[in-house]
Amino acid sequence: MVDALGSTSATGMSSETLLADVSWSDADDRIEERLVVRLAPRDADIPVFPRYDLDHQFEAIRRVGELTSVPVPAVWWYEPDPAALGAPFFVMSRVDGEVPPDVLPYNFGDNWLFDATAEQQRRLQDASVGVLAELHAVADPEVEFAFLADAARPGSALRRKVDRTRDWYEWVVADGERAPLVDRAFAWLEDRWPTDEGPAVLSWGDSRIGNVMYRDFRPVAVLDWEMACLCPRELDVAWMAYAHEVFEDIAADLGAPGMPDFLRLDEVAQTYEHLTGANLRDLPFFTVLAAIQYAIVFLRTGRRSVHFGERERPAQLEELIMNRSGLERALSSH
Repeated sequence: MVDALGSTSATGMSSETLLADVSWSDADDRIEERLVVRLAPRDADIPVFPRYDLDHQFEAIRRVGELTSVPVPAVWWYEPDPAALGAPFFVMSRVDGEVPPDVLPYNFGDNWLFDATAEQQRRLQDASVGVLAELHAVADPEVEFAFLADAARPGSALRRKVDRTRDWYEWVVADGERAPLVDRAFAWLEDRWPTDEGPAVLSWGDSRIGNVMYRDFRPVAVLDWEMACLCPRELDVAWMAYAHEVFEDIAADLGAPGMPDFLRLDEVAQTYEHLTGANLRDLPFFTVLAAIQYAIVFLRTGRRSVHFGERERPAQLEELIMNRSGLERALSSH
């Protein structure tokens, strides 16, 4: 029996999230569960990504839960048939915790993370980096997570990742003008391709703290696996720091206080290397790759806002890219 069904304020830009309280009888016992339902977006919603492999997300969460101590919700089932809810979906257990807010961003002030002590903020930062260290330590990731390999594409794991990103960009701009800044950034990547890409690891792909639930400043649920892939470890490390940098740039533009001493790339990398013994390389390259992906997200969500009449279409497409100053900075500083 479904006792309650509703949406959540945590519903993100990439898919819809529902909350469900369910109960049933098993022999002499009555069982109650608090569940989360993640649905694939409909085409009419102008989705962020061209494909939503919910089965891959489901399987990634399940295997991470089996192979590591990284906290992920228990997954129940994946339903590919859209008949029941209007779209494919999967179901997982609900976890209680606090999420660093995106709206308004946590570094704007007046929230639990901004108001925390420096020691608490550092505890959260180091514990979040620890999640990456453990995910990247999964043995034989190309076997255990072969479904993420995109094996039909030629080349290395990094080449496949960049080519997928380029295809995503081409899909976003297919019916309109291009963004010269993004085109220039892709050319920058090709000119500075790492001479040694390093091994492919299980990459969370969207390793920002806004995708984590915390309790006592430690992760209790690692969420949002839409971008999971096999890729060099440096991408997750660069992404975690760059995601905060995006918010810092927005805070500076709007006169918000920001958190300039939090999630600095040098400190994130130092902690990661201490935990893993790995030697991180080519972080500028992976920072630019992260910045490109953020730019694509902003292009897509910006065009969606225009489509639904939430904003006027700007004179130039690049004005939709909220991280363009950060992308410019990354391109010019390395």
